[in-house]
Amino acid sequence: MKSAHQYESRRRFLKEATAAALATTIPPGRLPAGARAKGPVPREFRLRYAPPLGMFEQHAGKDPLDQIKFMADQGFRAMFDNGLMDRPVAEQEAIARETSLLNMGIGPFVAYADFSVKSFVLRDTSLRDMIAGKLNKAIDTARRTGCMLTLVVPGRYDESMDWGYQTSNVIENLKWCAGMCEPAGLVIVIEPLNPKDHPGLFLTRMSQAYEIVRAVDNPHCRIVEDIYHQQITEGNIIPNIDACWEHIGAFHLGDTPGRNEPGTGELNYRTIFKHIYGRGYEGVLCMEHGKSLPGKEGEIAVIDSYQTCDNF
Repeated sequence: MKSAHQYESRRRFLKEATAAALATTIPPGRLPAGARAKGPVPREFRLRYAPPLGMFEQHAGKDPLDQIKFMADQGFRAMFDNGLMDRPVAEQEAIARETSLLNMGIGPFVAYADFSVKSFVLRDTSLRDMIAGKLNKAIDTARRTGCMLTLVVPGRYDESMDWGYQTSNVIENLKWCAGMCEPAGLVIVIEPLNPKDHPGLFLTRMSQAYEIVRAVDNPHCRIVEDIYHQQITEGNIIPNIDACWEHIGAFHLGDTPGRNEPGTGELNYRTIFKHIYGRGYEGVLCMEHGKSLPGKEGEIAVIDSYQTCDNF
C-alpha cells in the first residue's frame, strides 16, 4: 500500500507531466480543422470516462470535432453531450463520424427532462403525445449517431395523489416508452436526482429506480447511476451499485460538495472506479461536472484527476 507521501508525489508527477505535455503539444486557441495534437499520447484510461463537449474548450477551441480529437489525445475513450438531440443533423452526423474514426463511445443524450407539470406520475393522453414526439426525435438521433442510450427524467411528484398511484403511473408510462423505443434498439435510462438540487421530483433514490425498472420489465428501460446525486441523497455508493448492477445502463460522475472533478470532494472515486472496473463494466461514465479551477489550469486539473483516480 502506498503511503500518503507516495500518493501525493504521484499526483504531483502526473499533474506536472500532463501540464508539460499540453504546453508543448497544444497551441493556444482553436486547433486547425482536422489537426491532431502532436507528441506523446497518454495511455488510454481503463474505464470509458466521457467528457462533455465544452469541457476542454480552452485547449481545443469551440469546434466540437476538435474537442473530440483533444479528448482522444488525452486517452479518453468516450464523450457525451446532453444536448445532442437538439444539434443540427449535419453536426450530429459529423460527431458520429469523428467518434467512430477515433473508436470512441457516446454517452446518453437527453430525450426528456422537464421538471415542470408534464410528469410521468399522471395518466395523461397529452403527456404521451408530447413524449412520443420527443422519443421519435431521439430514435432519429440514435440512428444518426449510433448512441443507443437516451435519458428520461419522470418529472415532478403530485402532492394531491397517493404515492402508490404515482408509482404505478410512472411504471405504465415507462412501459409504453420502452415499447416505442424497442424496435429501434434505443434504451431509455432513468435518472434519480437529489432533492437538494432539484426539489419536488418524483425519482430520487436508487432503490426506487430499481423497483420501477424491475416492474417495467423491459431491457429497453434501465438506470443512470449518478454518483454525485446519490451521494447527496443516500450515500452507500458501492452497495447500491451492486444491488442495481444488472439494470445500470450508464454512470454520471461528479464529486460533492461542489460537483467538480473527482478528488475535489468527499468521494473516494479511485475505490469506486476500481470496483466498477473489477465488475467488468464496459459502458460509458459521463463526466457531468464542472471544473474546480478556471481556464486551461482547470482543464489540466480535470485530466490529472482522472489519471490519478484511474491509477489502480
